[in-house]
Amino acid sequence: MTYFEGFVAAVPEANKEAYRKHAADAASTFLELGVKRHIEAWDSDVPEGKVTDFRKAVEAKPDEKVVFAWFEYPDRATRDAVNEKMTSDPRMKDMGETMPFDGKRMIYGGFDAIVEEGSERGAYTDGFVVPVPEGKREAYREMASKMAKVFRQHGATRVVEALSDDVPKGEVTDFYRAVKAEDNEKVVFSFIEWPDKDTRDQAWQKIMSDESLKPEGEMPFSGQRMFWGGFEPIVDTAKTREPAGAEI
Repeated sequence: MTYFEGFVAAVPEANKEAYRKHAADAASTFLELGVKRHIEAWDSDVPEGKVTDFRKAVEAKPDEKVVFAWFEYPDRATRDAVNEKMTSDPRMKDMGETMPFDGKRMIYGGFDAIVEEGSERGAYTDGFVVPVPEGKREAYREMASKMAKVFRQHGATRVVEALSDDVPKGEVTDFYRAVKAEDNEKVVFSFIEWPDKDTRDQAWQKIMSDESLKPEGEMPFSGQRMFWGGFEPIVDTAKTREPAGAEI
């Protein structure tokens, strides 16, 4: 399955276009170095949570929005090779010096897909970050695989659940602190791609009202510490590489 490098960042709302341009300009370099696909999605429908949420995860300030982003690779070996190239590429240093956001509060890490349904890209994304006990990994995968099929039946183009594999601890923020992970827990970086926000909104309304989909028994993760939100892609390299006239 696909290997993912997941990112969450806080960006001043006033810097949205500067951030989009910075990411779009960098995308060609990332692809050249071996990234398969690069997505940057902007805060659209991100709720505040009582315990955790996307804003708390990156210590977002009142004037900042959240960006949910990822790189895709065929496997971890490719990802490691690309990261090695990045460390010695002078263009990366230049990018780091001109970032229109606070990189110290960005969280990132490598995640290995455990569920991957569908392959088409979308124009709207639901992002999730979930703490999962190591001993409940398989139970979580089975539950997530079942729900992925439900999302697909309701119009989702792609559903991914990726388990933490190479996620560093940060000095200011990181994925573990974002979900208040305990010592025996892994972090899941997950997303659902939809054709558009309207399809997503209608799907969630139907799924949440379907009694047959109500969970039974103990959940294999902490729902109180999970957080999620809706994002609109502002950079998607799959689109820039699509032949003219091809359907989205």
